[in-house]
Amino acid sequence: MSLDRATIKYVFVACSGLILSACSRTAATAVPPVTAAPSPATVAAAPVVTGLPDFTALVDHYGPAVVNVQVTERRTPPQARTPQGGADPNDPFSEFFRRFGIPNPNAPGGPRGNAPPARGEGSGFIVTADGYIMTNAHVVRGATEVTVRMTDRREYPAKVIGIDDRTDVAVIKIEGKDLPVVRIGDPSSLKPGQWVVAIGSPFGMENSVTAGIVSAVARTLPDDPYVPFIQTDVAVNPGNSGGPLFNLNGEVVGINSQIYSQSGGYMGLSFAIPINVANEVRQQLVSTGKVQRGRIGVGIQPVTAALADSFGLDRPRGALIGSVTPGDPADKAGIKSGDIILSVNGKPIERDAELPGIISGIKPGNDVQLEVWRDRKIRNVTCKVVAIEEAETVVAGNQGGGSADSTAALGLTLRPLQPAEREQAQTEGTLVVEDVDGPAADAGVRPGDIILGANGSRVKTVAELQAAAKRSGKTIALLIERGDAQIFVPIRTE
Repeated sequence: MSLDRATIKYVFVACSGLILSACSRTAATAVPPVTAAPSPATVAAAPVVTGLPDFTALVDHYGPAVVNVQVTERRTPPQARTPQGGADPNDPFSEFFRRFGIPNPNAPGGPRGNAPPARGEGSGFIVTADGYIMTNAHVVRGATEVTVRMTDRREYPAKVIGIDDRTDVAVIKIEGKDLPVVRIGDPSSLKPGQWVVAIGSPFGMENSVTAGIVSAVARTLPDDPYVPFIQTDVAVNPGNSGGPLFNLNGEVVGINSQIYSQSGGYMGLSFAIPINVANEVRQQLVSTGKVQRGRIGVGIQPVTAALADSFGLDRPRGALIGSVTPGDPADKAGIKSGDIILSVNGKPIERDAELPGIISGIKPGNDVQLEVWRDRKIRNVTCKVVAIEEAETVVAGNQGGGSADSTAALGLTLRPLQPAEREQAQTEGTLVVEDVDGPAADAGVRPGDIILGANGSRVKTVAELQAAAKRSGKTIALLIERGDAQIFVPIRTE
């Protein structure tokens, strides 16, 4: 077969290409090319989080144990002092009643003693099949009637077994059998980033479910040194108070208690009481009707970087002793101002705010082992724990149905604010002035003022205010919330 010149040229070129390609492959096999190692940024990382959790099984199983708590307080308005038979100009509600054409119950001839009851609601959860329920103290404080509503719309009257203001934990009881119950978990295993679920009645919308993550653990708030709060970003609103916080195992790890908000609604900061703290309170309230906590008699402050350097400590940690109460256990054990407590019974103290909660959880009468930093050395000190006088604990039969308590020395008649009133006023205060006379009236305190603090410290109960007055000299400075303003009012005590 004869081939023309063009065909031969094409075959030659094609064969040459094949030969060159084969040679290239052979060379590549014989001498592998030198390549740079892939940078860490180009390496595909394994996914850390895969998929989102499904909470339906958790809600189906434990949702029926979450209840709506409705409270009622019947109260009689104070006798108003009215000049020349007219309306009381100091009555903070006079303008409200006048503007809306509503008869003022405080006005002369008004329906005194027939004021409509104050109402509020919150959440709770059943912990025993015979009807013990945990909720927040501020939900049921001062209530004359408490009603529990189940998810199936059954309603039960409830009795307040006891409340504890220090932890904001309350126990109520309904009469029932074989009731659905929650499962109690271990909050010490919680870590930031873990999923948690809240069930409650925000704004009265019963059995609402919200979810989020743990933002922080052992968070201490300024007014609650005894509770290492669980901080979450779960949507919690008014009405969620007292409801459970679940982990993904369906275990209750906390009681939703507080929110940080400038509007009264959810802003991404929610705080729950660890269930181990709440459970200890529950057991004491049920068994003895009161809560006992320990103390050693010291005043503490944070250890800053500068203070740690000045005391020769390796890093900022522990609780710096600022003062020691004479005659108290710490004084008897030889604790001094300037000591730094590094651990309690082997448990390290990283921040000063952790110390009160740990000490208060130790049964009074027991000894506690303290690791103390003094003179640039560690010393071990044994100290006895004594009981805190719990004036704040209110048990069944001692609530007084929300009636006003009088602080005669100051000329103040006070009562606790109800949950609905606090939500409406968007206040952190818990005491409102019902009537005023004597030194308080002379100082300018008015009915309707909300008491926030005394002498620079927060007060939540009448007992705390009375104690602050006793500690004062000739004058006590009350921090008062009036409308949108907060002012200090000095009152002569003698």
